[in-house]
Amino acid sequence: MKGSKTTKKTGKVTPELLRTAKELGYSDYQLARLWNASEEQVRALRVKWGIVPVFKTVDTCAAEFEARTPYHYSTYEEENESVRTDRKKVIILGGGPNRIGQGIEFDYCCVHGVSALREEGFETIMINCNPETVSTDYDTTDKLYFEPLTLEDVLNICEHERPDGVILSFGGQTPLKISGSLEKAGVPILGTSPEGIDLAEDRERFGALLRRLKIPHPQYGTASSVDAAIRAAEQIGFPVLVRPSYVLGGRAMEICYTPDAVREYMKKAVDVSPDHPVLIDRFLEDAFEYDVDCVSDGTDVMIGGVMEHIEEAGIHSGDSSCILPPVILSEKSLQEMIGYTVRMAKALNVIGLMNVQFAMKEGVIYVLEVNPRASRTVPFVSKATGIPLAKVAARVMVGKTLKQMGLDTFDFRTVKYTSVKEAVFPFAKFPQTPVFLGPEMRSTGEVMGISEDYGMSIAKSQISAGNTLPLKGTIFCSLNDSDKTEFGLGIARDFHRLGFRFVATEGTARFLTGGGVPCGHVFKVNEGRPNVVDMIKNGEIHLVINTPMGETSRQDEYSIGWAALEHKVSFITTLSAASAAVRAVQAQRAGALTVKSLQEYHLQNGKSR
Repeated sequence: MKGSKTTKKTGKVTPELLRTAKELGYSDYQLARLWNASEEQVRALRVKWGIVPVFKTVDTCAAEFEARTPYHYSTYEEENESVRTDRKKVIILGGGPNRIGQGIEFDYCCVHGVSALREEGFETIMINCNPETVSTDYDTTDKLYFEPLTLEDVLNICEHERPDGVILSFGGQTPLKISGSLEKAGVPILGTSPEGIDLAEDRERFGALLRRLKIPHPQYGTASSVDAAIRAAEQIGFPVLVRPSYVLGGRAMEICYTPDAVREYMKKAVDVSPDHPVLIDRFLEDAFEYDVDCVSDGTDVMIGGVMEHIEEAGIHSGDSSCILPPVILSEKSLQEMIGYTVRMAKALNVIGLMNVQFAMKEGVIYVLEVNPRASRTVPFVSKATGIPLAKVAARVMVGKTLKQMGLDTFDFRTVKYTSVKEAVFPFAKFPQTPVFLGPEMRSTGEVMGISEDYGMSIAKSQISAGNTLPLKGTIFCSLNDSDKTEFGLGIARDFHRLGFRFVATEGTARFLTGGGVPCGHVFKVNEGRPNVVDMIKNGEIHLVINTPMGETSRQDEYSIGWAALEHKVSFITTLSAASAAVRAVQAQRAGALTVKSLQEYHLQNGKSR
């Protein structure tokens, strides 16, 4: 192509050849690769010659009566069966195929967005290629195109339907990857602009923005080679978190404690190049982590909720238990976090949803990541507060303001109960897989516990996840040095007062005994027999509290964790989780579980939303 429209392989490209290729199922991208051209050039030539797809209908009522919401798919034939209406319309791009690190959160947002837009009088059109979703149910949208979420297919539909706008931010990372190309092609994008999305995802640009806003963030670097990665890690300081750029669900992330570990990671990394560098961040070990979800209309920013993670920073947010509203965070730190969120939403010109991940270490709030799109926490926050964030965001994207909806003054802290999200893991079904958590997402689902009492909410979440806590028995405890504090001692005293007996490794046993908590001694895994794993296998341990720090202790956690999993012993890896567990045991010992519907809880806040 490229001027002469010829290639070494095909000679002159003719309309007949191009139509035949399209009828055979070749995409514009594939033809561009074959013909040494760009996808845009192939598309322009195809449109110029009138080689465009038509859309066929799948009758959802099997001709028994007229279908209100038929499916459509594209093909290169003659007759077009998709009739365009004159109504104002919005296209929503779905999440595509489910991937590791992605649950139903994107489909939840798509469906809620459709519902809100239909209430606002818009014709709703969904593009998605995943049959296992509610967004592709026959009665969810006005019109459904069962097509891949590629630039070519989305543009074909947009050129046929001529929508008033397209929403990308409900479908996660998949639609965002084509946001810039869609905007360049003249498609009206609703919500945060592709420029704002790129600003949040581009490491260098976003870092510069945070420095301009005077918002702290962990030191970071990028690398496209082994030597560059090691230099960056040594300059930042170990431990470091290394990961590929533009990933979902924390895939291929690792915590590295030494230069050799970084070298091994780079050898395993795939597709590392200047365009796809490895990202290297300072790992804030032993920090508290928080998630904030908000909706911005460009003027006002509504904080939907601030979730406090029970697990330590470095555990993927999809795997971490979290509490809403926070129980440890001070008012000063909470206001600082909210202030940072509002400033970033306005600087990125966010219109719609935004998620921010923070870490707090030694009183300093750090920004870890910002996603100006729907996130996995939206369903949880919406159910916990009674504010349907995705519906609010959809209305904002089509021009309504938070003030018009009466939400510009909403305060999530007025919620009169505590909600706890707990992750569900598949470890029991996959023998010998590593059970300790890290930056790569491992969970396959999540559950929720709600109660007016924080401890009872924890207990409900654990029961729902199949992790029933013991109400009596023996606890094995191994604390890292930084956890041997008055806080750690207080948790042990609380368990002791509840009648639990303690055994521990040498250093922890000495610490607990010195603090007035009777404690027996047990060997570490490599110190001799019988050790803690033997005791777990013999049914002598009913709860494990093991807080690892550093590479060696995390390796010990593997063997203890697997023994606990195999013998159905609850396994806790952070002091904050241990504190939550003791509150849950106290609550269960004090009274019976109660059950209410979500609507009943929401009515406690003044009205049901």
